[in-house]
Amino acid sequence: MLNLLGTIAGNILSLPGILGLALGLTTRNIFLAAAMGGLVGLAETLLFAGFDMSQIEFLDLFIAIGVGLLAGSVGCAIRIKGTTV
Repeated sequence: MLNLLGTIAGNILSLPGILGLALGLTTRNIFLAAAMGGLVGLAETLLFAGFDMSQIEFLDLFIAIGVGLLAGSVGCAIRIKGTTV
C-alpha cells in the first residue's frame, strides 16, 4: 500500500503533475490539455526507464499517465475559471 501511495505522490510532485498542470494552463481546450498532460506522464516514465520497455511496470505507467491527465485538466480548469471571473 505504501508503494502505491508513494508512486502516486511521486508523480504528483514530479513531471506529470507539475509540467502537466503548466501545460494545461496554456490552453482552454480541456481535451488538448489532458492529452498534453498524459503525454508528459508517458514521456517521464519512458525517460526514467531509459527508453527500455522491459523496465516499465504497468502500474507506474498507468499512474503517471493518469496523474498527467488530471493535472492537465486541472490546469485548463484554472485557466478557464481565472479568465471568466
